[in-house]
Amino acid sequence: MSNVPISVIKVKDTLMVTMPPDPDDSTIAALQERVLDSMDRHAAKGLILDISAVETLDSYFARTVTETAQMVMLMGGRTIIVGMRPAVAMTATQMGLRLNNIETALSVDRALDMAATPAKRSGNHRS
Repeated sequence: MSNVPISVIKVKDTLMVTMPPDPDDSTIAALQERVLDSMDRHAAKGLILDISAVETLDSYFARTVTETAQMVMLMGGRTIIVGMRPAVAMTATQMGLRLNNIETALSVDRALDMAATPAKRSGNHRS
């Protein structure tokens, strides 16, 4: 497993995770495990995933993030991705990544505001 620590912080009824700049596969796998365990342990209503430090996106990272968001949804929560850089957004689009029920926000402050309001189930939202 990676030596990069992954902190899952509970803010009110939402979990918050900040990804390191260049996560390896073991860090990404550990993220999924820690998030799902924390969702269950804290009965959280959602996840804010801050990827603002991430500069590149590979297929494993993209797939694991979308799978984690699906799992969070199956556990009754919602996922908001924060701080997606333009290069990461372009790569995600070129890879054909579908965010489905994942919402996006430009800042953690906006994501926290979004988490405090009922989810819009009609697709992605960017604020």
